[in-house]
Amino acid sequence: MKFKIGKLIQALSPAQLIALYYFLAVTVAVILLSLPAAHKPGADWTFIDALFTAVSSVSVTGLTVVDTADTFSTIGIFILAFVLQFGGIGIMTLGTFIWLIMGKRIGLKERKLIMVDQNQSQFSGIVNLMKQVLFLILWIEFFGGLILGTYFLTYYDSFQEAYLHGFFASISATTNGGFDITGNSMIPFRHDYFVQFITMLLIVFGAIGFPVLVEVKDFLFSKHRRYPFTLFTKITTITFGSLVLFGAIGIYVLEANHTFAGKSWHDILFLSLFQSTATRSGGLATIDISQLSDATIFFICALMFIGASPSSVGGGIRTTTFALNLLALFHFARGNKSVKVFKRELHPADLMKSLVVTMMAILLVFGSTLILTITEKHSLLELLFEVCSAFGTTGLSLGITADLSNVGKCVIMIVMFIGRIGILTFLYLIGRKEIEANYHYPKERVIIG
Repeated sequence: MKFKIGKLIQALSPAQLIALYYFLAVTVAVILLSLPAAHKPGADWTFIDALFTAVSSVSVTGLTVVDTADTFSTIGIFILAFVLQFGGIGIMTLGTFIWLIMGKRIGLKERKLIMVDQNQSQFSGIVNLMKQVLFLILWIEFFGGLILGTYFLTYYDSFQEAYLHGFFASISATTNGGFDITGNSMIPFRHDYFVQFITMLLIVFGAIGFPVLVEVKDFLFSKHRRYPFTLFTKITTITFGSLVLFGAIGIYVLEANHTFAGKSWHDILFLSLFQSTATRSGGLATIDISQLSDATIFFICALMFIGASPSSVGGGIRTTTFALNLLALFHFARGNKSVKVFKRELHPADLMKSLVVTMMAILLVFGSTLILTITEKHSLLELLFEVCSAFGTTGLSLGITADLSNVGKCVIMIVMFIGRIGILTFLYLIGRKEIEANYHYPKERVIIG
């Protein structure tokens, strides 16, 4: 029996193994989160609640069908933080660390798994990248928790409570988990710009992409005056920053005469900037999202659909996919047959992948929303918002998550899971291995448009 299981595992592709590992992570999370010690006395907790919370935490989404503050005990909060850490950094990152501690040689198959999990395209330096990512994220979370915990001493009566809130907030923000133990997201700190600034910074660190963090670290400690940033870092950083800025401006313009009417300029600035940053994959909010206008909610759906960067804690089609689609559109409109940026020419295979990811994501979001319109009684916009939030592993909600039917919750769980492992991994999961054709048919043109 053991031989058959081992043979079956050996036959699985890297994408299928990654999906299996995340499925096992969800299973372990269900068990841990269902422990009696993890709940407060009298807390209502069912299997579907456990499964939904486990998928949401492993996928670091933050959508929840229970109130985290009212449901989980201190032990439960630590368990939830551990699961968020596990899901945020990635199974293969932590796996690499465990292998190194055990002295296990990381061979070709393990490197392929790391590549799939982290959306990497080459073997070179992959293990060193994982080591740097792990230590960087842990240091960021530690200092974020220390800063917020110390600051929270002005909010809470005991230092234990202050640092518990500080470190959980740091882990939740850095992993873009979107969970909170305040009971009301970031609304209690709506006028505290320091807490908002630190939280936004942590969200950016988690969502901008692990390779970007490593390159920035190398740049800061480099002796060379001109550090050679990769094309990935250049495109990712510019796209990420532009989306945050564009999102903040868009939210301000759409809400200027609505929710933001009568507020001070600095309040409007942080409200707009925080909500825009959170749509990258953060899932926290300093305002009741349901109070926003329909136009703003639809606009936020688009931002969540794009999501965070590749090889990060976030989901969505990812920032580079969005950037490559725009670049392809721009160059095609100008009559160019190739796409060039920063004195580099993009590979046709990457342009094809960006198109495939976008189209598959549109089909996934459309299909999921269609199913929910049949099974649920909420408005189309509310359901679309929930699906986009799940796909982008964002965690923002209009307050309908707990009211979904069991079928609706299952749909959202599937979308969250796909959002976490990524569209490409999902396609490799259900498809065959890449095959190089040894023959070609005559080419023929097709009328387009």
